Amino acid sequence: MDLETLRHSTAHLLAAAIKKIYPDAKLGIGPNIEDGFYYDFGSLDIKEDDLKNIENEMKSIAKQGCKFVKIKKTRKEAEKILSKEPFKLELLKDLKDDEITLYESGDFIDLCKGPHIASTKDIKAFKLLKISGAYWKGDSNNQMLTRIYGTSFENEDKLSEFIKLRQEAENRSHLKLGKELDLFLLSSLVGPGLPLITPKGTIIREELQKFLRQEQIKRGYLPVTTPHIGRIDLYKKSGHYPYYKESMFEPMKCENVEYILKPMNCPHHIQIYLGHLRSYRDLPLRYTEFGTVYRYEKSGELNGLTRVRMITQDDAHLFCTESQVKSEIIGVIDLVLNIFKILNFTQYKARFGTKDKSSKYIGSDKIWKKAEKDIEEALKEKHMEYEKAEGEAAFYGPKIDFLVKDVLGREWQLGTVQVDYNLPERFELTYEGQDGTKHMPVMIHRAPFGSLERFSGILIEHFAGRFPLWLSPVQVKILTVNDRNIDFAKGIEQTLKDHGIRAEVNNKAETISKKVREAQIEQVNFIVTIGDKEVEKKSLAIRTRKGKVIFDVKPDDFIKELLEDIASKKID
Repeated sequence: MDLETLRHSTAHLLAAAIKKIYPDAKLGIGPNIEDGFYYDFGSLDIKEDDLKNIENEMKSIAKQGCKFVKIKKTRKEAEKILSKEPFKLELLKDLKDDEITLYESGDFIDLCKGPHIASTKDIKAFKLLKISGAYWKGDSNNQMLTRIYGTSFENEDKLSEFIKLRQEAENRSHLKLGKELDLFLLSSLVGPGLPLITPKGTIIREELQKFLRQEQIKRGYLPVTTPHIGRIDLYKKSGHYPYYKESMFEPMKCENVEYILKPMNCPHHIQIYLGHLRSYRDLPLRYTEFGTVYRYEKSGELNGLTRVRMITQDDAHLFCTESQVKSEIIGVIDLVLNIFKILNFTQYKARFGTKDKSSKYIGSDKIWKKAEKDIEEALKEKHMEYEKAEGEAAFYGPKIDFLVKDVLGREWQLGTVQVDYNLPERFELTYEGQDGTKHMPVMIHRAPFGSLERFSGILIEHFAGRFPLWLSPVQVKILTVNDRNIDFAKGIEQTLKDHGIRAEVNNKAETISKKVREAQIEQVNFIVTIGDKEVEKKSLAIRTRKGKVIFDVKPDDFIKELLEDIASKKID
């Protein structure tokens, strides 16, 4: 049985149950999605507690074994059947065919192309998951509908496995853990999609930045810094403005000149390239910046750190000769694969975005073919698993998106690399070749993390807040048994800090068991307990995050082990 067809049929079963319980509800759309399905309803006011009752009604209808019957009607006949369904009538107007397809199951009928399974009795393992709001046709100017999400599987075992993974995903939610571990917060006064990163969350960001900076320095990248705003003319010249206007913030005026919050870094890096005459000896030239850009994402699509309006990109733009393009792409792939290895992403692949026949792309077919050829050859040379995605290219050139699966098997899009012959042409970039004449460089856009905000959110969930030692905001928590131990504990804390190890003392007047529990909730890597014996022996009692306890550890030995683990970026 095809899973997509099963889920679409279950969406119809949901709609039938809703109409049975809430006859005045109005039908929207009910497609299958990656992990299940949803159905949108108008004039439906329900709560999460109502889902169980709706599920029971769905089970009752399923047991009746109603067949899914495909029926054809004229437009007028369909309008009569759907006369009390305003959303369906609106969809009907968009259909060009005179013969309209509907599906009937029992006394329920819906506008639908299908296909469907044979009968409702084949829907045996399903669950309604949540309720949310959704604008009709995704347009905020339209009516807000009630969206019910659900999932369906061939059998109960697969459904149970899904529910178990979903619960684990909820336990790992970066929204939940971000609050519990004090990594970031959201303020309605600051604005939606503009997260505030706390000291602990900032440590994670800074460690990621430090790691990538070190890797980039090894590879000849040069750091640059560009402003958070720019004249709107800059983005018009680059060609970004007509393509991204809807996701840019409104322009602001200063001295009668229009400026805009920076939506992308590449035009700024181009201006730095233009600051000097360039020779073939200067290339490849690799500019890198952790540059914050601003995109006007819709409020309904914002989600903690993973979908924001403030995006700090680990951005770089490489300027090279045509003959250097493939080797530069290979260099970026090597960097990305090293990041995956360090962060324990063991399942990954590439999505090779090419252009389709639409008119949204700029540049000649000749340069597109050259760019696509270099990308595909680089992927093959690195033995990367990849899939072609026609129509997924950037408007200025083909690209690679790197897709990874986390420990729960969920797929995330991370880094990207894009080959661009068009922006150099728009800005008339040149370099002096070996032949003494002017040539145009090729530009490569790349961002291994994608954005620090989104990447941090993914890592919180990937590690379930249990960060490897090198990334942990607090690596060592030092607990005192009584006030007599405070001075020695403070001395150990300072020694650790002198070695660059992030340590904190908890000398509150609480039981040691309570202090241990608090440190475990904080997901601290090592808990050091200091009592009278430790002070007397000048030693440490150490508890690992896995619960192993080691006594009589010399501070120097402990520090040496920590520094080795941090340097190796060891994963537990």
